[in-house]
Amino acid sequence: MTGNTDEHAFLAGYDPHAFPPVAVTVDLVVLTVRQGQLCVLLIRRGAHPYRGKWALPGGFVGAREDLDAAARRELAEETGLDAHAHLEQLASYGSPDRDPRMRVISVAYLALAADLPRPAPGTDAADARFWPVTDLTDSDGPALAFDHDRILTDAVDRARAKLEYTSLATTFLDEPFTIADLRRVYEAVWGVELHPANFRRKVLSTPGFVVPTGEERATGRGWAELYTRGTTTHLHPALLRPQRDV
Repeated sequence: MTGNTDEHAFLAGYDPHAFPPVAVTVDLVVLTVRQGQLCVLLIRRGAHPYRGKWALPGGFVGAREDLDAAARRELAEETGLDAHAHLEQLASYGSPDRDPRMRVISVAYLALAADLPRPAPGTDAADARFWPVTDLTDSDGPALAFDHDRILTDAVDRARAKLEYTSLATTFLDEPFTIADLRRVYEAVWGVELHPANFRRKVLSTPGFVVPTGEERATGRGWAELYTRGTTTHLHPALLRPQRDV
């Protein structure tokens, strides 16, 4: 009991105001494939700081709120979307001057989802839309608020790498899908063209990657077999990304 008494006495006299204030936010990189392009969900900020700038959706974490819960809440509040397909922590960002208001540490999340409906801005977002990632990496594209350019770059790198050794590419697709549909996901995320026959052979030689439905879909030039997601989460051997020509 002495230990509990000592701890209660310590906590009763503990002053959190003796330390500089630090806030925690969550930022979300929501990636999807639209019209053959890898796209990211952005909101136009409706309030200062950086009012009018495009940014990743996100916001402050509540005092009694879990980080994952805050990420899902912010996504729903600012865009009206629910990224239920895949959501994982990406990294933490804590440069002292990353936010002009105060010291803010952000926990970034990566969300991957199939083709999503048009987002609806809410709370402090003036607009929301999907941007092709290639437009944002172009010199003519808009500069993002805060350090969101860095977060987006890290998220795209993570997604590209994970497609090599996991089955997460299937989360970009509504079921059922064809092998060609799956190949186009890889091409959109990796930014390279893949040999159709080689890709098909690699996918079908990986046990549990995809599961045939026994049905087919007309393609205009014939019929293509339909598949659903398999139970395999890690690909072995890995589906390595081709190197771009320099």
